[in-house]
Amino acid sequence: MLAALVLSLCLGLTYGAWRNAHDASEQQVQADFEFRVRQLAGNIVVRMQTYIQVLQGVQGLYASSQDVARSQFHAYLAVLQVERLFPGIHGIGYLPLLPGAGLARHEAGVRAEGYPGYAVRPPGLRAWYAPITYLEPSSESNLLALGYDIWHDPVRRAALEQARDTGQAAMTGKIALVQDAGNVQAHGFLMVLPVYDNGLPHASVAQRRAALRAWVFAPFRMGDLMAGVGGEGARLLDLEIYDGTRLAEATLMHDSVPGAWSLAASDGLVSQQAISIAGHAWTLRVRAKPGFDGELLARPRLVAWTGVLASVLLALAAWRLALGRARAQVALARSSELTEQLEQGQASVLAMAEAAQRSQAMLRSILDSTIDGILVDNIDGHIFTSNRRFRDLWQVPDVLDWQADDAALVRHVEGQLEEAAPFLGARADTPHGHRERRDVLRLRDGRVVEQYVRSMQLGNEQARLWTFRDISERSQMERREHTRRQVLEMLATGAPLERVLESVVLGVQADHPAMLCSILLLDENRHRLVLGAAPSLPAFFNLSSHGHDLDSLQGVHGIAAQALHDGQRVIVGDLHAVADAQETMELAWRAQLQACWAEPVRGGSGKLLGVLMAYHRQPTLPGAAHLARLSEAAHLAGMAIEQAQVALALRAGEARFRSLYDHAPVALWEQDWSAVRAALDTLEQAGVHDLGAYFQANPDALRRLARLVRIIDANGAALAQVRANEDDQRRGKLGLAQNFDDSALPRFGDALLALAGGAHLYECESSFVRLDGAARQNELSLLVMPGHADSLDFVMVSTLDITERKRMNAELLQLATTDFLTGLPNRRHFMTALENEHARLQRELASCASVLMLDIDHFKRVNDAYGHAVGDTVLRHLGALMCQALRKVDVPGRMGGEEFAILLPGTDLAAAAVFAERLRRRVADSSLTTDGGILISITVSIGMAALAGTDADCDAVLARADEALYRAKRGGRNRVEQNDCGSDGVLSKCMAQ
Repeated sequence: MLAALVLSLCLGLTYGAWRNAHDASEQQVQADFEFRVRQLAGNIVVRMQTYIQVLQGVQGLYASSQDVARSQFHAYLAVLQVERLFPGIHGIGYLPLLPGAGLARHEAGVRAEGYPGYAVRPPGLRAWYAPITYLEPSSESNLLALGYDIWHDPVRRAALEQARDTGQAAMTGKIALVQDAGNVQAHGFLMVLPVYDNGLPHASVAQRRAALRAWVFAPFRMGDLMAGVGGEGARLLDLEIYDGTRLAEATLMHDSVPGAWSLAASDGLVSQQAISIAGHAWTLRVRAKPGFDGELLARPRLVAWTGVLASVLLALAAWRLALGRARAQVALARSSELTEQLEQGQASVLAMAEAAQRSQAMLRSILDSTIDGILVDNIDGHIFTSNRRFRDLWQVPDVLDWQADDAALVRHVEGQLEEAAPFLGARADTPHGHRERRDVLRLRDGRVVEQYVRSMQLGNEQARLWTFRDISERSQMERREHTRRQVLEMLATGAPLERVLESVVLGVQADHPAMLCSILLLDENRHRLVLGAAPSLPAFFNLSSHGHDLDSLQGVHGIAAQALHDGQRVIVGDLHAVADAQETMELAWRAQLQACWAEPVRGGSGKLLGVLMAYHRQPTLPGAAHLARLSEAAHLAGMAIEQAQVALALRAGEARFRSLYDHAPVALWEQDWSAVRAALDTLEQAGVHDLGAYFQANPDALRRLARLVRIIDANGAALAQVRANEDDQRRGKLGLAQNFDDSALPRFGDALLALAGGAHLYECESSFVRLDGAARQNELSLLVMPGHADSLDFVMVSTLDITERKRMNAELLQLATTDFLTGLPNRRHFMTALENEHARLQRELASCASVLMLDIDHFKRVNDAYGHAVGDTVLRHLGALMCQALRKVDVPGRMGGEEFAILLPGTDLAAAAVFAERLRRRVADSSLTTDGGILISITVSIGMAALAGTDADCDAVLARADEALYRAKRGGRNRVEQNDCGSDGVLSKCMAQ
């Protein structure tokens, strides 16, 4: 039953697997077939496009020349190698379009070219001819086609007309080529391209018909054209090509598998594709040949047979297993009794073995996981065991068989110690009872190990338990912290640099007794070495490096120079290994030194300050602990050197600052504003948050705050500025009035608001009172010193007396903007005011303004009759009359000579006319008596114009007013005229009597 069940299940699974494989194979076959069909159709289209491009090249030959001779045509196609490179093309020819009247001339011309038997066929009279005139290559079959009139055949003529009208390539339907006249099985077609007259347009159909000269064409035989078109992918495909869209025997152009083979093609794998070539449609019908799906459809059969065979085998195996199981059950029943007895005995033995293994594994795990190295031996020195930490701590190699040779392990440990006496003493003197022995071991690589030895009972034998703990880091940290604290204390108390550096050196030597150290410093010029500290080295050795140039140092001191030159640590483990040791290392031999390490000493910014040298009396290389200790010592030395340099620079800087402060050309004041800050805090607690508004409402509060400012110090320039001396300063006569007097308290309030608001710098101008009572102007800069922004207890004020400068600036401004004779604004100032008014009008288009131009009538007569001095008096007299008549906003100006101008802002032409007439009358009615008693009366002519925001510039309004002025002069003088773009602008005609 089991075998039958297995067989049924396996056969069912086999059927499912066969079905899945069969469906997958069919899908894969169908996909492969469709891909090959698309590839085949694409190859045909690509090949035909290539042939069209060949014809377009021939068409280009005619487009580049008005006439192409037969020899030129032959030479061009010989280069193309049509027969070899383009399979399927029988040749490329030329078809001229001939009218019926030109037939005889055409035949005669061709016969003259070497074709005596040439004649257009079929014969007969027709309106147009298109005979094959050129056809290359000149093969025997192509020569038979010469003279054939393609226009005569309707199928061929349709392609010619299509090419003519479209200007593109056109293809004929299914035809029999002239070359294959005797072969009815051969089918072909023609591809034609039009050739137009180069000198005529051919953009439209009508233009193309009128410009047509000929055609170039290519005959194709389908069998040759389709040879190899599909490549290896089409080997198992039956290709049928039909002309047009109808599938019939009459339209069949090509069948790759004719006859019985075509009947054997698959009816299931069939594809029909429509393609268009040169405006002509072809229909491709593709079927799979027998054997196309052979390999893929064989897989389901293989799956089926494999499944059936496996099912039979599994059924047989199930039957054999069932039979063996029945037999085994009988044997199992017989052996069960014996097995029961054996299991009871084995259980007890296994329990004891597992307990022993568990205990041993637990003990080993505990030993290996401890942080201390453990070693167990007996009184005779025979080693029982050790843990992993012991082997790591003492770097015991795996090749060392210490269990077979106890002495080898002892020698290995002894070789790593600087002093082996504590270790060997513990082996010789074993503590008894519960006592233990403690020793500190120092290793050659710089590490420190704490050793404990105690006795223990191991079974019936007396044994020893050794415990080793690496305390290098703890010991070094303690010593380093002690040295660091000692150095920092010395730095804090201002100890001399030599003592501090000596403490650093002694700290290093205390950690490593076998090491001798020194610190060498760079001098100010950084070219020489200066001894900083070397308490343990011989005096002659230290003097040999002190004060010497870096480039001149050799031997062991040259190592220090190299470290400073490279800026890196230099380690020479054996001075004997140096190439010229005998010549340059004499000092080292005298000092009994055989190894040297150099550690550069740097400041906090990385600047080289010196070098820390470590010497040894035995050849040795530094360990990680040595390097770390040297690096820390160099860091401490750098701190000490930098602090000493900073202290020295600070003292020198303080002296220079005081000297600069006292002799500075700028007046400097040190002020204490802490009481002001306290008063501001009180106001804030009272609810005053807007100090600006509070000071405006309470001016007395600002005065009280000003009295709280205290002058701490003032330099010589400040005392000279306020006419004070040092006694006045000591007696407290100086106050804030020497920076801000009562009239300048608003400026003090602005400064107070800025500094209290967090600003560090405030600049302003103020007035102050000297001690002699003179009021002066000054320029102030108030600077809150760094660190006092919140407290305002230290403010530095610089003042500059600018009284003379302001007076000179006012005078220069007066000279630059005022006419020296009349006191009126000069031309520059007047033009500036005019430009500002023009800009205002551009912003405020609804506003208005007017400009008046004035000129004294017959002023030259005054100068000629009375002299220029009287003329100047007349000019001053007119200036005074103008100023009396003006408003505050009006701007007068002397433009030059006797010509004046007036700007009337906000005044239109009507109001300006009233003002001008009033001014004219005032001048005419006034008279001037000179110092000589001469009575002079003058009149003025006035021209006026309106200033508009639309004017391009200010010169435009001046030109208009000037034009009106000259109209007034030409009209008889002593009159006012306006320029209102051409209207009669005469306002008055009052002539002088």
